[in-house]
Amino acid sequence: MLSSSSPPQPLQTGSSSFYTGFTRLCKGLAVILVLGHVLLQIFPSALPYVALIPSSTIPFAWNLITAGYIEQSLIGVAISTIGLLLFGKSLEPLWGSKEFLKFIIVVNLFTSVCVFVTAIALYYITRQESYLYTPFSGFHGVLSGFLVGIKQILPDQELSLFVLKIKAKWMPTLVTLISIATSFFITDSVSYLPTLLFGIYMSWIYLRYFQKRPETSLKGDPSDDFSFSSFFPEFLRPILDPITSLFHWVFCGRRSGSSAELRGRSLDASPLPGSDSIEAARRRERGARALEQRLAAEKLSAVGKVEGTSHQSAAENV
Repeated sequence: MLSSSSPPQPLQTGSSSFYTGFTRLCKGLAVILVLGHVLLQIFPSALPYVALIPSSTIPFAWNLITAGYIEQSLIGVAISTIGLLLFGKSLEPLWGSKEFLKFIIVVNLFTSVCVFVTAIALYYITRQESYLYTPFSGFHGVLSGFLVGIKQILPDQELSLFVLKIKAKWMPTLVTLISIATSFFITDSVSYLPTLLFGIYMSWIYLRYFQKRPETSLKGDPSDDFSFSSFFPEFLRPILDPITSLFHWVFCGRRSGSSAELRGRSLDASPLPGSDSIEAARRRERGARALEQRLAAEKLSAVGKVEGTSHQSAAENV
């Protein structure tokens, strides 16, 4: 077991356990992604009925839901499937299957709504019809949202990125910067960039203000380590902190708190001194403990397989 002072252990991405331990829910969702891509290749005329095309969203409102599970390219479905399985190994055991599925549904839906509204607004501003007829689809909005979840639970977890190692808390920011930078060189970036950016944003909104915490009756994560300004370098935070206050007023200012919420907050709706840091520390400790338990279980499983193979070989030799 991991003590309260032990840091999160790095993921063993180089071992055979990297390819095992996927949850049943993630496997099912991965099958949906693969089948959606296969059916789209067999029936390409079905694209307007399942992808988000702003000009036809009003009669085909279900596109706001289906678009997130339809990958138009082979590389897209490969990245989404692998990312879903790997992120699910870390997040689903901590959140629970119900909350994990709820996160995917909520982030996917509201990301699609934001993409639709943005496309309509850009059309009226620029009068470019491409914004109305571009088919938006893909699971990358939810994938980018998973990065926000990892940032919340395991911010100091080191992730291997080729030869580099970067802490999980900076992954959403890094992905955002890389996506924006590459959009200047990729002509069809409009088809993926809004979904990716809104996926990060809506995931933070949901986790920050609305996700139910199993250990308490409160919602969201008010800790300073998960504020809006925490996605940016230190020197920008004094500028961005007022924006964080605006977020708090929009999502919490007019919402009447329950008695449980009032017990954890002062009269001015601010968290009691130290409550944010304590809650964040508990969340990181719980995440690190669950991660170590999962890695230990995978290691025991691998050892058991090796011993079973050795015994079988010995029996054959006899």
